[in-house]
Amino acid sequence: MKKYEQNWDSDNQITNDASNWAKYRKDMLSAFPAYQNEKSDPLAKAINKAVEAIDQLRPNGEGPAYLGSDPKLNIDFDHVKRIAMPNGMSTTEQVIDDTVALFEGLPNWGHPLTMCNVIPQANTASIVAAVLSEIFSPNILEGEYSWNVHRAELESAGMLGNLFGWNPENTGCLYTYGGSGCWTYHVKYALSRVLKDSRQKGVRTDAKVICSHQAHYTMLNSTDWMGLGMDNVIRVRTDVHTNAMDLQHLEEVLKECRDNDIPVASVVCTMGTTDANAFDPVEDVRKLLDQYPNNPEKYGKALLYCDSVVGWAWATFKEYDFEANPLQFSKEIIPSLKANAQALAGVQYADAIGVDFHKVGWSPYASSCFVYKDSEEFEGLLKRPGSAYLQPRSPYNPLDYTLEVSRAATGSLAGWATMKYFGYEGFQAILGGILENQHFLRNVLAAHTETICVNPEDHGLVTLFRAYPEGVFAEEEYRKELTDPAYKDQLVRNNMLTKAIGDKLYHWFREGKQINGRYTPYISFSTGFRVAEYNRDDTDPDAYIFALKIFPMNVHITPEIMRYAIDCVLLARDEVLSETC
Repeated sequence: MKKYEQNWDSDNQITNDASNWAKYRKDMLSAFPAYQNEKSDPLAKAINKAVEAIDQLRPNGEGPAYLGSDPKLNIDFDHVKRIAMPNGMSTTEQVIDDTVALFEGLPNWGHPLTMCNVIPQANTASIVAAVLSEIFSPNILEGEYSWNVHRAELESAGMLGNLFGWNPENTGCLYTYGGSGCWTYHVKYALSRVLKDSRQKGVRTDAKVICSHQAHYTMLNSTDWMGLGMDNVIRVRTDVHTNAMDLQHLEEVLKECRDNDIPVASVVCTMGTTDANAFDPVEDVRKLLDQYPNNPEKYGKALLYCDSVVGWAWATFKEYDFEANPLQFSKEIIPSLKANAQALAGVQYADAIGVDFHKVGWSPYASSCFVYKDSEEFEGLLKRPGSAYLQPRSPYNPLDYTLEVSRAATGSLAGWATMKYFGYEGFQAILGGILENQHFLRNVLAAHTETICVNPEDHGLVTLFRAYPEGVFAEEEYRKELTDPAYKDQLVRNNMLTKAIGDKLYHWFREGKQINGRYTPYISFSTGFRVAEYNRDDTDPDAYIFALKIFPMNVHITPEIMRYAIDCVLLARDEVLSETC
């Protein structure tokens, strides 16, 4: 006891003559945030240093669309794991430097030449809110460990419930690990509702999850991890022009399931696909579900889930006055704004909706939110006994029904802060601005006879297009590829050209290639956003339409950048063709 007491002074501070462990501990005091208000907080100093250091990776001027000056992937994957934790301590400063070095070559999501996918730069309010959650570690497993911070999740439920046309007081939501987390929650909700003893006895019946051919591939992840099995996913044909679910085929599937006493766990409406911006007709799907219900003597009611992680924010236009047009959008994009608002209006008929703030919420990863219409039903179905060592200190204790127990408040604070900051008008302005740029881009494509926009009916954030060899009339060539099986060879050949152009542009982006003094854009491509009309049953893996894609998601993109991107596409096409001659 005497030796222990010698390590501490009367103010409970470690003394200078402390043993080695105490010396380490004293050094560590400067590497942790202060617990009280101090003039010089080590955390504030460290964050300032880190931000200043990573700012040095941003380009001077426009620069390339990646961070730093070295675009290479400098990881020796064969030997990278041959490493052990060091014996001695380092310093916070050194670890910050090492961390910043990892960001070398990372895509710069705020750069005006970055338009590869629905991955926008996060807004400052959401970043700060997310960072604050990391300092004091509120855990939304229960009220005691999140206290007032869990209000962010509860208020998110209210704001989103209002947005989707539900009763906000009955609406619930859970921030989770991504769109896949939302899908997984929906599968669990559906199985618990339809197979009423599945929580106790496990999934012993082949219930079906029905979605379209355009549905996100996480359908396989979720049915696999939930124990239902990937073979129990039924994919419904889609319209070759709109990519929306074919209601006639859906009716055939539902009727067959009912007639054979096969329970339907859920039908998933995709509300804004990543590549084609397809919106499924939710109200009509609801009517069909009501027309062909599960056997009520054996099964519960099928769930209607809207995977709206890409399209959800269009609901902010639900009360926009398109006649007065207070934000003064151009008349050319008003029809698209109206169409998207009308498409999202159908989500009011859903039982649950998936939302990604890190997509069309301009928030940091991961800020996905599973929103459910009837909180009493969902939370009651999934409720389980509490823990002996966790006590309910407030009325809100999601640990009773969530997949995760340790659940950081990072996502909920980011999403909540974004809604508080943007409001309806902020979302309207940023979404409408993207469509203004997109309208300009599609006019540029139309001005070239050898390029064609292949999703002109879509009203979303992405433009998909094909570039053909010079002299080819793109509109006629594409029409034949899409409709005539006799032109399948040309379809495959031009698909390979499309992929080669996309790969060439990626290499140019990574190499830091410049054209007329400007770096090349970071864009992407899809290897199957649409099937050919003669392949509606999806039996021919080659009869798909490949397309280059441009997602002008960030606020720094201008019409000039749109024009330049197409110039680069045509130059890449020419180089690809010259290499194959």
